[in-house]
Amino acid sequence: MELTELFEIFMIVSFGVSWPLTVIKAYRSRTTKGTSLPFLLLIFTGYIWGIIGKLLAPSFKWYVLFFYVFNTVMVGANLILYMRNYKLDKLSAAS
Repeated sequence: MELTELFEIFMIVSFGVSWPLTVIKAYRSRTTKGTSLPFLLLIFTGYIWGIIGKLLAPSFKWYVLFFYVFNTVMVGANLILYMRNYKLDKLSAAS
């Protein structure tokens, strides 16, 4: 394993720990306040591009791809919760 791969794994694992915590916070808060939809969409798109890059790389490593996919799923969960929380915010404002 090259040193650059090791640092990439550290970065991806750090994000991998952070995203589930954000999912939990979004689920519990039941609001979109403090959440940026453009930010989530940009990160989601970035992970998709990262996955494509990993799949096209000559030295493809499955274990690194796993973390990219996991993080993409977590950001996707945040996007779904954003939509739920947006509806809850609208209902709250209407009442």
